Amino acid sequence: MSGVDLVIIFGPAAVGKMTVGHALCERTGFKLFHNHAIIEPMLEIFPFGSPPFGRLVAEFRRRVIEEAAASDLPGLVFTFVWDLDDADETAVIASYLEIAESHGGHGRLVELYTEQSERLARNSTPFRLERKASKRDLEFSQANLLEMDAGYTLNTGGPRTKAEDLIERYDHVRIDNTHLTAQQTAERVVEAFGRP
Repeated sequence: MSGVDLVIIFGPAAVGKMTVGHALCERTGFKLFHNHAIIEPMLEIFPFGSPPFGRLVAEFRRRVIEEAAASDLPGLVFTFVWDLDDADETAVIASYLEIAESHGGHGRLVELYTEQSERLARNSTPFRLERKASKRDLEFSQANLLEMDAGYTLNTGGPRTKAEDLIERYDHVRIDNTHLTAQQTAERVVEAFGRP
């Protein structure tokens, strides 16, 4: 069984995870499962952070990854804002990687980082707003970005985080995409992982 590659792209808000994921899928034939593909429809029913919202988002994510891992897809790209010092979030990411491996696939981690000023500019790009209705309130979305930056550890490179034992067990590439297009970033991912 050759299995399905699961590529998890992580990094702070508006770093370009979905856009790079889209470009990577165009390059590889993988399918994109961006974080807001589940969040947006659930927000139409339940408030963000409410227990039903949390349970449903978690269940749908897991089920999509399980079905993809058992399928004949060439690969799945999943995007996620991962607090690297949150043990629960790290356990969730570990479980997704284990799902891929249990079906003979491989887990790979792509970390994106860029300057906050660039991310604030990217926060209002048309592609982002088209795919993520909850980001169209730009004042709220910008405040949320700043709060997440202040309150969470969203990239490696500083003091060692709780997630790094997990990260070091997998193929991991860390890319500063401040001055790269999504296509250039995707190409670096392909080069790093040796994908055709």
